[in-house]
Amino acid sequence: MMSASIKLNSREMATFAADGLLRLDGIVPDSINQQFLAEAGPFEKPKGAEWSHQSTYTLTNFMARSQLPTVTPGTVLETAYKETTALGRLVRLPRVRGAIESLVGSNSLVDHHFLHLARPRTFYEAAGVPQRSQHTHQDSTIDPRRAFDIQIFYFPHEVGPHMGGTRYVPGTHLRIVSESAIARYQNIRGQQHVVCPAGTLIFMHHGIWHGGGVNRSDEVRYMFKIRLNPSVPQVRLWDTSDLSDEDFQQRPIFFRKEPTNPNDIASLLTRPQPWFEGDTGRLEYINRIRFWRYLLGDESFDADYWVTRIENEPSTSV
Repeated sequence: MMSASIKLNSREMATFAADGLLRLDGIVPDSINQQFLAEAGPFEKPKGAEWSHQSTYTLTNFMARSQLPTVTPGTVLETAYKETTALGRLVRLPRVRGAIESLVGSNSLVDHHFLHLARPRTFYEAAGVPQRSQHTHQDSTIDPRRAFDIQIFYFPHEVGPHMGGTRYVPGTHLRIVSESAIARYQNIRGQQHVVCPAGTLIFMHHGIWHGGGVNRSDEVRYMFKIRLNPSVPQVRLWDTSDLSDEDFQQRPIFFRKEPTNPNDIASLLTRPQPWFEGDTGRLEYINRIRFWRYLLGDESFDADYWVTRIENEPSTSV
């Protein structure tokens, strides 16, 4: 019998709305991590072949040997991975299933999945080519929806500081760009590089700016990504029992006599990122509030009056 899912709470959802991601370190049991690595298989060059940075044949050969399944786009997640497989066990973990249901609903669809490998420095030394990090990008093409997909980044083994863990820039998910128009940006204030224990999951909004790093270790770094599409409106899918009337009330702004609670919904939605500029950073507060309105199903919600003041167009009485 499947255990009940543990859904996200409102503070976690507001954090996702603001940052575009939720990170759960070491949440996957080691038995699943080890099973996944066994099913994925070791990354090895074909017998008698030489390493090459153009190693499509090597990667194709690797995927052909792997026990990881192929999945047709649009497959319901519940049927995509058999319960006895590592991926099947992973997506059925109560905390994982609850996060998925909170973000994209209980009948989400598998868009695609892929095993990303960061090859070790010895691979490139043997091939005689320099290592390069993956360009910064936003997945797929220009995507202006308020509805959103999630991408689950799964790190089945420990990722050390020299292994080129995925870099990402929190809060960029609502800055819509064409996929690689931001490729020239390699270092952005506030970007994070994944260093984590085995079994870490990061649930990312599809719009997060990210890229793979350079693996300077002697080991292959594995990261498995699953992209999920919603099949229901993404309105109040999480555990909303912690929402109170105070979460919908305006508070004094700028001139305050008492400190604000950093865990208030309004505080979470207006917490700046290091890359924010003094003026255009405020546009992100507006984007976040509108995104939170979508998640709440409430077009009247506001935080610190940011959206209300620019929507205020009194009608002229006749």
